[in-house]
Amino acid sequence: MPMIDAFIPEGALTPAAEARLMKEITDILIRSEGLDPDSERVQAVSLVFLHRPKVFVAGSAAVTPRYRFIPSVPEGQYSDETRELIVREVTAAVARAEGASFDEVGPRVWVFPNEVADGGWGGRGAIRRLPDILAFLVGENEGKAAAERLANRRRNAAIAILRTALEAAR
Repeated sequence: MPMIDAFIPEGALTPAAEARLMKEITDILIRSEGLDPDSERVQAVSLVFLHRPKVFVAGSAAVTPRYRFIPSVPEGQYSDETRELIVREVTAAVARAEGASFDEVGPRVWVFPNEVADGGWGGRGAIRRLPDILAFLVGENEGKAAAERLANRRRNAAIAILRTALEAAR
């Protein structure tokens, strides 16, 4: 259920390549959340907002296209490994869309996987929390697992803060 802000300069890709890229990026992000990209319910809530920036490098108009992607999901969906995978796979998808190598395109692609804090994801006129969203999309068991994942993440963060405070106090 990602929300993706895709910043692609006008004319950077052919319309067909851009359409394939939007679909491929959506599927990459759905899979990164552990969801099924073939699920109609999941596809229906996975949105791309396409922005057409004018990009400047050192104050001058960019000669080659620069891309920025900001996928946003509710808190608890990404791990460090997931973020790394997303950055790599989105960059590879842009390379395929351009018909260029990963190494050629890589320096011109930025990806910022973003988690929206629990209680900050709003839709359909209400706040939607991760356990409720996943219960709706894939079932009650996944909703319960998401609640446990959030609780564990917060517990681990609190423990890390306490350890740091104890070390500083010594």
